[in-house]
Amino acid sequence: MAQQRALPQSKETLLQSYNKRLKDDIKSMMDNFTEIIKTAKIEDETQVSRATQGEQDNYEMHVRASNIVRAGESLMKLVSDLKQFLILNDFPSVNEAIDQRNQQLRALQEECDRKLTALRDEVSIDLYELEEEYYSSSSSLREANDLPLCEAYWRLDLDTDAADGLAAPLRASPEPSAGPLQPAAPAHSHASGPGPTERA
Repeated sequence: MAQQRALPQSKETLLQSYNKRLKDDIKSMMDNFTEIIKTAKIEDETQVSRATQGEQDNYEMHVRASNIVRAGESLMKLVSDLKQFLILNDFPSVNEAIDQRNQQLRALQEECDRKLTALRDEVSIDLYELEEEYYSSSSSLREANDLPLCEAYWRLDLDTDAADGLAAPLRASPEPSAGPLQPAAPAHSHASGPGPTERA
């Protein structure tokens, strides 16, 4: 048990007033209950008639029962005041409760972080396997009509250029039915007659 600390004067006075209220309320309840028991006792006949005495005893019982109820309500109010005093002034207990709550929340946070990390790793592994499966299947089944539009046009241009390059040498080659090639004519014509003969 922790050692009790010395309370300030105001708090000490407040606790003394709480103690006095407690004793007064309990004494009031006991006194009124004792008087109710005494009233229930049957007494000998007096100058007052029994009917009048019965009405007086009935009224006295109601009053004393009301006093007991009022003392009980005062005790309940005292309990509420004591709880409020304990909450507002018992700082070590409040700090201890706050520390315990912080530890519980930190443990919960660490557990959530571990679960999220494990979930992230599992999702990353599954995603990597799915990507490998997708790219391997798409590369093996890809056809020409499945190519992207820009790549299809690029391949079409390459095929057209290659066809033009093969057709040009074919147009330049001679036809087989033309026969052997003839020698080319001389560059100068002999319009003025035969040229000079070779001297002997």
